[in-house]
Amino acid sequence: MVKYFTFLFCCIVFTGIQAQKATFSGTITDSGGSPIIGANVTASPGNIGTITDVSGDYSFTLDPGMYTISASFIGYSTQMINVTLGTRETRIWNVSMADDAIRLEDVVLVGSRSAPRSNTTSPLPIDVLSAKDIMGTGQTTFDKALQYRIPSFNTVQTPVNDATSLLDPYEIRNMGPSRTLILINGKRKNMSSLVYVQTSPGRGETGADISAIPTDAIERVEILRDGASAQYGSDAIAGVMNVILKKKVNYGSATIRGGATSKGDGEMLGLSINQGLSVGEKGFVNYTIDFSKIDLANRPGKVDAAAEADDVLGFGAPLADVQAFLNKYPDAGNINGSPATASAKFLVNGGHKLNANSEIYYNAAYVYKKVNSFANYRTPYWRTLSDFPYLLDLFGDGKDPKSYKGYVPTFTGDLNDYNATVGYKTSMNGWQTDASLTTGGNEQTYNVSNTHNRSTDANGNFIYGALTPISFKPGGTSFKHIVGNIDISKPISDKISVAFGSEFRSENFEVIQGDEASYVGLGADSFQGNTPANSGKFNRYNVGAYLDLSFDVTKDFLINGTARHEEYSDFGGATVWKMSSRYKLFDDKFTLRASVSTGFRAPSLHQIYTEKSQSSFQPGGAIVITGIINNVSSAARANGVPALSPEKSNNITFGFGFKPTKDFNLTVDYYDIKVKDRIILGEKIDFAQTGDGGQAFFVNAMDSKTSGIDFVAGYKNVPLGSGSLGFNLAGNYTITNKRDGAIKNPASVAALPGNLSVLSATQEALLFTSRPKFKAILGLDYEIGKFGFSINNTLFGPTKFKNDGMDSNLRIEFLTKIVSDLGISFAASDKVTIALNVNNFLNVVPEWVFKAENAAGTTLINNAELIKRQSNLITFNNRYALTTYDGSHFSQLGTMFNGAVNVKF
Repeated sequence: MVKYFTFLFCCIVFTGIQAQKATFSGTITDSGGSPIIGANVTASPGNIGTITDVSGDYSFTLDPGMYTISASFIGYSTQMINVTLGTRETRIWNVSMADDAIRLEDVVLVGSRSAPRSNTTSPLPIDVLSAKDIMGTGQTTFDKALQYRIPSFNTVQTPVNDATSLLDPYEIRNMGPSRTLILINGKRKNMSSLVYVQTSPGRGETGADISAIPTDAIERVEILRDGASAQYGSDAIAGVMNVILKKKVNYGSATIRGGATSKGDGEMLGLSINQGLSVGEKGFVNYTIDFSKIDLANRPGKVDAAAEADDVLGFGAPLADVQAFLNKYPDAGNINGSPATASAKFLVNGGHKLNANSEIYYNAAYVYKKVNSFANYRTPYWRTLSDFPYLLDLFGDGKDPKSYKGYVPTFTGDLNDYNATVGYKTSMNGWQTDASLTTGGNEQTYNVSNTHNRSTDANGNFIYGALTPISFKPGGTSFKHIVGNIDISKPISDKISVAFGSEFRSENFEVIQGDEASYVGLGADSFQGNTPANSGKFNRYNVGAYLDLSFDVTKDFLINGTARHEEYSDFGGATVWKMSSRYKLFDDKFTLRASVSTGFRAPSLHQIYTEKSQSSFQPGGAIVITGIINNVSSAARANGVPALSPEKSNNITFGFGFKPTKDFNLTVDYYDIKVKDRIILGEKIDFAQTGDGGQAFFVNAMDSKTSGIDFVAGYKNVPLGSGSLGFNLAGNYTITNKRDGAIKNPASVAALPGNLSVLSATQEALLFTSRPKFKAILGLDYEIGKFGFSINNTLFGPTKFKNDGMDSNLRIEFLTKIVSDLGISFAASDKVTIALNVNNFLNVVPEWVFKAENAAGTTLINNAELIKRQSNLITFNNRYALTTYDGSHFSQLGTMFNGAVNVKF
C-alpha cells in the first residue's frame, strides 16, 4: 500500500510539473512551401530542441521563461525569434526558410563526437560542397568533380588500365587513398577489393570506390582535413570525407546527360532519377536511380620505328618489317586514354520518426560497373609467327602469313559494390543515443579476351599451342565488412559535453581463383589469373571504444579531447588521442584554432594476403611477368620478409578563420603529418639471385613527413547590374612531402649484394612528388534572371617522376598548367533547367620535360640522340607520349562538352 501511494504521489507531482510547461510547435518549410525534414529547432539557454518530421512539423515543451528559438538547416538561412513563454502557454512558430549557399559556418561535421558545433565554433578545418557545387563541375563521376572543387584532393585516370580502370586512385594531402576514411551519412563505407599494383600513384594501396556514389543522391559533402583516428579508428590519418544523402520529400526530378570530347570520342549518355516521398505521417524515403554509358577515348602517340627495331628499346625486328606495319598503323594499334564504362547505380535513404524523441533511419546502395579497356597491342614483330606459328590460325586466316596483323588483348572488369545501414536514434533526459549496423562489400571479377596462353613445358613444347583458349577468366577479388556502432552523447552543462561509444567491425577479403588456362605456365598473355595457391578467403575483426570531452572554458574558448583504443584479432591493440581548441575574437569574426593528435592505420587484408603474378612494363619495351608474395606465405618466411605492423601517425594543424561580414569568409590552415612505419608495395627483390626479376612484397619501409597550407576564401552576393556575383578562391601548397630517415630494408634484403632496396627512386617519386606541388581553384559565379554563369580555373602545379629505367641523372617534370571550365545554366521554367558545361575549353593537355639532376644530366639533355632514347624508354617508344607510362597530374583528354536537362515532377 505504501508503494502504491508513493507511486501515485510521484505521478501527481510529475503531472503537475508537466502541466506547468509551455508547448512550442510549428512547421518548417522551404520557400516553395515543401516541408524540410530534419531541420534543427533549438531553444537557448538550455540547448533544448528537436528536429522536424516528414511533414516539417516539430513540437517540444519548455519551462516558462525567456528563450531565443532558432531554426536551421544546411543550405537555408537560419531563422531566429525571441519569445517569453508563460505557464501552460502554447506558442506556434511556422517558418519559411530561404535558400542560401552552403556556408562553412552552417555545417555540423564529424570533427567531434560530442554535441554538434558549427564551424565558427569548431577547432577543425573542413571543406563543404553542396549538390549544386558537385553538379556544376560537369564531371561525369563524383571523384572527378572533387578533383576540380577541392585543392587538396587529387585523382586522375592512369594511361594503362586493366583492373585500375574500375576505379582510379585518389588522395587528400598527398597521403594515398588508404589514409582517408569515407563515410556515408556518418557511417563507414566499405573499401574496394582492389589493391593498386601497377607503377602509378596509389601503388600498393586501397580506397573506397567513391566514383560509385551517384551524384544526384548527394545533398552535400563534408571533408574534414585533419587526422581523425581518435574519433573513427583506422584509415583516418589524412582526414574524413562524409557524404550526406538527400532526404527531401514531395519532390522528384529526372536528368538526362550527354557529352563528348572535342575529338568526338568519349561519348557519354546518362539518365538519373531522384525522388523523395512521404511514408505515412512520420516517415520518408528518397531514392536515386542512375544509368550511364561512356565510350572509349583514345590518345595514343606515334610510335618510333627505329626504337621498335632496336634490340634494347624494342624487339630487335627488321626495320623494314616494323616500318611497313607502322606505315599502316602509326600508333602500333595501341589504345590508351579513358576506357569504355557502363554503370547502373541505385540508392535509397529513409527514416521514420517513432515519437518526439526517437527515430529509425536507413540507407542502402548498389552499384554495377562494367569497364572495357585494352592491353598493349601485340604487333606481328613482337609476337611473331616464327615464335608462335599457331597465331596464324588464331588471329589470321590460317594460310597467308600477311593476314596476321598481331592482336590486342582486351580486358573487361565487372564491379559490384553495395552498402547498407540501419540505425536507431533516441533522446532521453538529454542523452542522445545512436545505434547502427552497417554492411558493405565490393567484388571485382575480370575477363581477358583476344589473347592466348603461350606457355611451354620443360621440353620447350607448347602446353596449349593451337588449342589455347582465346578468352580467359582470371578470377578477381572481393571485400566485405560488417560494422556495428553505438554512440552516446550529452551536454552535461552549458560548458561541458561528453560522448562515448564503441565499434565492432568484421572484415572479409577473398582472392577469387581464375580458370586453369589463365594461370598455367605464363598464364593469359597480358593478365595472369589467380592460382589456387594464391587464392583464398581471409578474415579478421576488431573492436574499439572512445571517450570524447568538450569544455567551453568561456563562450570564446573551447577545448576538446578524444581518446580511443582498438583491438585487432591479427596484430593486437592501438591507443590514440586528439586534442583540439579554438578561440574566438572580435564578436566571432576571427577564430584561432589548432589540433594535435596521434593516429594509426592497420595494414589492410589486401596488403597482408595479396599474392599474384602480374604483367609489368619494363623500360625498353618488354612486358615481363613478375610476382607479389604475401607477408604470411612460406615464400615470405623463407626469404625473411617480416609481417606487417600498423602505421602510426602524429598530426598537427593550426590556423584561423575570418568572417568580417556574412558574405565574406577566409580560412588558412597549416598541417604537419608524420607517419611511422609507412606500408608500401616494394621493389622486386631477387632473393635467389637467379636473374628472373624477383618478387615484390608489402613492407613497413619508411617514415614520412608531409606538411602544407590550405586556404579557402569566398565572397558572395556582390551586386553587378541586375545580377549577383560570387568569388571563391581555394588552394593547397605542399611545403614538405618526403621520406623521413633511412629506408627500413628487411635484414634479408640488406644482406644481398648490389645495394638492393625495397624503395627505389621511382617508388619514392610516386609517393612524394607525383601529385601537384601546389593547386589552386579560382571560381566566379554570376546569376542574373533565369541564367547562371560560372567559370572555374584550376591551377595544377608541377609534378616530378623518376621513371623506372630512366637514367638516374634525369627526372621528368610535368609543367604547371591551368585548366578552365565554363558552365551555363538556364531555368526555362519552374520545372525545366538546361545546363551546358565546356570543361577545359582551352584544350590544355599535360606537358612534360626532362630535367637534369646534375651536370651529367645536363649533358644527356643536350644530346638529341641520347635524350630521345631516354624518352623512348619511359613512353614505350612514344606509345604514351602525353603522360609516359606512369600517368600525369590531370586528364590527357582535352576539351569535353557536357549538357544536361533537368525536369522536376
